[in-house]
Amino acid sequence: MDLRLNNKTKGILCIITSAFCFACMNTFVRMAGDLPSIQKSFFRNFVAVIFAAAMLMRTEEKFRFDKKNLPYLLIRAFFGTVGILGNFYAIDRLVLADASMLNKLSPFFAIIFSYFILKEKVSLIQAAAVVIAFIGALFIIKPTGVTFNTASLAGVMGGMGAGIAYTMVRVLSKRGERGAFIVFFFSAFSCITTLPFLIFDFHPMQWWQILSLLGAGLAATGGQFAITAAYSFAPAKEISVFDYTQIIFVALLGFTFFAEIPDAYSILGYFIITLVSVGMFFVNKKS
Repeated sequence: MDLRLNNKTKGILCIITSAFCFACMNTFVRMAGDLPSIQKSFFRNFVAVIFAAAMLMRTEEKFRFDKKNLPYLLIRAFFGTVGILGNFYAIDRLVLADASMLNKLSPFFAIIFSYFILKEKVSLIQAAAVVIAFIGALFIIKPTGVTFNTASLAGVMGGMGAGIAYTMVRVLSKRGERGAFIVFFFSAFSCITTLPFLIFDFHPMQWWQILSLLGAGLAATGGQFAITAAYSFAPAKEISVFDYTQIIFVALLGFTFFAEIPDAYSILGYFIITLVSVGMFFVNKKS
């Protein structure tokens, strides 16, 4: 197995791991109950800041970075924050699976922005796989049953923000920036920008809400490191389709904790996306 194929495989494994972590994060966010999305976002990123800072302190470079990468770090952090706020707003106001699926538009946006920003070519097979996976997602979302209200619009904006952010992760990785610093910069930026809103609109929390947000933060940290590693190993066009495995994880968690039972259309969507993911794996392995 050559190095290029090995990196693709690593990217696939990392992105599936991140999908599971983010599914857990969404579940914990819902469990936290009626709290402002900004407050949930702050605690989610505060945990990530601590973990990332601890990892950086153990390295020789500590918090040093290439100043030429600052514009890309800021773009990644800004749109990553937009993605989180949009996702959390949707999670609190839509069915968990619907909110998660709107956020899963991010790989679709990631491929678009990778094409225009990174000039990465997209093969016909890869493009078809993403389109089919997106069609599978529509079976789960069922657009006729999801009104285009503020919550659904926030979910779409969250997916777009995440797609741009992941594209910037790819740019930063190609420019030699460390994954731990990318996570730290984004999480610190998000905490700083949401702190003023938190101060003026803080809602007291019960112990179970604090535990839920800590769980969301831990899951998000794992997802952040995994997704950062994934897009550093391989381009979005080759691995982003595997991010749709989060649908399976969300469905299982939604059934376990919220008694949400998927209908026939959702099950069909799960089957389509899983089939495409497995097919893409073998196509990449063969090529």
